[in-house]
Amino acid sequence: MDIIREKLSLLPDNPGVYIMLDKYGNVIYVGKARVLKNRVRQYFHSSPKPLKVTQMVENIADFNYIITATEIDALALENNLIKKYKPKYNILLKDDKTYPYIKADMRDEFPGFYVTRKIKKDGGRYFGPFMGGINCKDILETCQLLFQVRLCHTAIGAKPKRECLNYHIGRCLAPCAHKVSKEEYAERVRRALDFLEGDYKGAAEELRKKMVAAAESEAFELALDYRNKMNMLSKLEAKRITAINKPIDADIVAYATNGLYSAVSVLVTRKGIMQGGFSFALDDAHENDADAVTSFITQYYAAHEPPPELITESYCEKGLLEEFFKDKLGKSVTVTLAKQGAKAGLLEMAKNNAADYLERSVDRIKHKDDMTVNACTRLMQQLSLSRYPRRMECYDISNVSGVDKVGSMVVFIDGEADKNSYRRFRIKTVEGSDDFASLKEVLTRRLKKLGTDEEERFPRPDLIVIDGGKGQLSAVKQVFDELGAQNIDLISIAKQDELIFTTHSDDGIVIPRRDYSLRMVQRIRDEAHRFAITYFRNIHTKRNLASLLGEIEGVGEQKAKSLMAKFSNITSIMEASEQELATAEGIGIELARRIKKYFDEGL
Repeated sequence: MDIIREKLSLLPDNPGVYIMLDKYGNVIYVGKARVLKNRVRQYFHSSPKPLKVTQMVENIADFNYIITATEIDALALENNLIKKYKPKYNILLKDDKTYPYIKADMRDEFPGFYVTRKIKKDGGRYFGPFMGGINCKDILETCQLLFQVRLCHTAIGAKPKRECLNYHIGRCLAPCAHKVSKEEYAERVRRALDFLEGDYKGAAEELRKKMVAAAESEAFELALDYRNKMNMLSKLEAKRITAINKPIDADIVAYATNGLYSAVSVLVTRKGIMQGGFSFALDDAHENDADAVTSFITQYYAAHEPPPELITESYCEKGLLEEFFKDKLGKSVTVTLAKQGAKAGLLEMAKNNAADYLERSVDRIKHKDDMTVNACTRLMQQLSLSRYPRRMECYDISNVSGVDKVGSMVVFIDGEADKNSYRRFRIKTVEGSDDFASLKEVLTRRLKKLGTDEEERFPRPDLIVIDGGKGQLSAVKQVFDELGAQNIDLISIAKQDELIFTTHSDDGIVIPRRDYSLRMVQRIRDEAHRFAITYFRNIHTKRNLASLLGEIEGVGEQKAKSLMAKFSNITSIMEASEQELATAEGIGIELARRIKKYFDEGL
């Protein structure tokens, strides 16, 4: 604490980011401050604090700070450091869900309409996100059915192409075949855009007419399809928020906490229609609610498309958030701190969702803590490890009869899989099927990165787990000794009886089967095996596919690679048409016919 007291007295008045460290040097919390001196000192005052903050402070052994030019810069840096270090007491969003949008490619002379999950600054018009049981593809099909806009990526050139099936069944005007003028197609696009903006009444009436006509001609399946599309539009119209006198495009973000755990709910409204929502359970140590909501917003919208308006809690920092969106994300977002009226009603709805989700999630969060952070602590105690195993790495080898040998490295942080840190290895120096030698090669290549410029990308692990018994552990221990990596804990887990071996005992350690610490070790072992097997099968399949393609006259190594890059597996190549095969780089129509014939005759 003497080091901390000395550092507290030297803190500057500048804005910046502070980084809390535990006794092992692990980053356990990252925060931003308008005035570093005031903010960091608050943690060490005797004033009452939320329970989670108290737990975090008890684990602080040291801290560092980085001065920034502005509080906006501090907010952006905080977000980046949280992603980098994944601190134990920060909000860590593991949301990888992306919702679909409909894109109109307005750069094209004859715009096409497509489903996409990525929004780019490319001049396109984007509509969505679509959620809450609304099928994006159904809306796109309805758009094509009513306005005959194209849904394909076919390039439109000076020479007309042959019309496709959609033209013959009245679903596309075939601009690629020069069957429609630019002016007429532009009018169809305008109407389609109005429809996607939320003008459903005219579309519903048009679908009703088509349904009646189909039923009268006894095309009952078609009539049923029209009816289903009408029902879909009715559901969308029913979600329109009538209390708001103008259509709004906004996300509503609300927060709930019980002092130990918290939750955030996000409701999505587009063109005055409630698209749906989702909630997140959070396990964080923020001193106040405003910091928690701000941290969530910056993390979430760094990975998702921000709306034109954000409706959130009255205690949030409106100016700070708007500047963050503008300066760091290049987006103009109005932050509304709703206190009354229809928007306050929407915020109250989001608050109720957050509170309900928190109440339902507390037991699940506790169970997750038992399986992850608490399991790491127990494992340290049971195996007499030198430190808390925050970063665990596990390795496995996979091959068949010494062919296509591969190794895998999987990483768990605080007991949870960190898939962005997984790595694969092609075994380069080992002949035949020698798992011991292969494992030594992989560990040597991994550990040689320590102490180099690459350690930033491959941080020093606290614990390395090996799949195997005492023999595998001894083989890896030799590598540790040769490379001076003795300060990293090393264990192995044997499948027989699930015994765990350590480097400081000749006897295996038995951990009860129901213990969460053993289950965590089993999870990382099984994940390393799965990852290695997946990589091996991928390589093995591609090698066999290359050999098979090499039997076709005119298909050399480069053309085989081109086909594999285009179609990825043998089934796709076998089922592809001559025209599709010919689109692969270096494959003309003549060679495509030869490939097609080869597989057709083989079947």
